[in-house]
Amino acid sequence: MKNQHVGSDFDDFLLEEGIHEEVESAAIKKVIACMIEQAMTDAHVSKSEMARRMGTSRAQLDRLLDPAYPSVTLATLAKAARAIGKKISLSLEDQSSAKTT
Repeated sequence: MKNQHVGSDFDDFLLEEGIHEEVESAAIKKVIACMIEQAMTDAHVSKSEMARRMGTSRAQLDRLLDPAYPSVTLATLAKAARAIGKKISLSLEDQSSAKTT
């Protein structure tokens, strides 16, 4: 049996499977969580201190930093960024420019 995905890119595969947006969202969440954790490390801010600065619980912070937990609002991300002296910046790209050839 010939593999129908040979020669196609990963985005095409995800689109065909109907999971492109879900996978992309999860990847973005993971990247943001890693960036926040790295900024915390760079600033020598513990999780307990970060939760205090955000005015939230340590459990809520753990959910924010958990790449598998998808339900995080932009407001929560902005609050986390402010707590470590950062800000969230978003941009929109044309889909065609996001692909590599």
